[in-house]
Amino acid sequence: MSQTVESAEFFAMVVLPLLIFFFRIGDVSLGTIRVIFIAKGLTYIAPVIGFFEVIIYLVAIGQVMNNITNVALYIAYGAGFAAGTFIGMKVEEKLSIGTLVVRIITPEDPGDLVSYLRQRSFGVTVTGGEGSKGKVSIILSVIKRQNLDEVARGIREHLPKAFYSVE
Repeated sequence: MSQTVESAEFFAMVVLPLLIFFFRIGDVSLGTIRVIFIAKGLTYIAPVIGFFEVIIYLVAIGQVMNNITNVALYIAYGAGFAAGTFIGMKVEEKLSIGTLVVRIITPEDPGDLVSYLRQRSFGVTVTGGEGSKGKVSIILSVIKRQNLDEVARGIREHLPKAFYSVE
């Protein structure tokens, strides 16, 4: 009889909180990715992800509600949400979906960088401007997110003192 009580306590205090934790990681990660897919216009994939997201959520919240006095489940639920948010962002980062605008501002001649970017088939627009210390060149390029490292490497190589920002 005592073995059964110990097993039930182990399940309630260890196994169930771990399940809730991993369910929340799953549903929140899927939710993060779903929202990003919607923002990127991938409207056919988003509803499928949403279906699985809500099923996992319902299982997790159902267990919390069925065991409302188990504080370990609240902790697991919150920790799973936090971890799921982080993991969802990392997964989206790895997917490298979408485009970015790279804005480069330099008082130096941008010719070498512009050639570097165009040789790699990146669209480049160059215009003039005036900064706090005089004339500058402003280089704009719309790139695929997955190409950011290559573009940043080119900026550091050809215009190491340039200021650049990414949107």
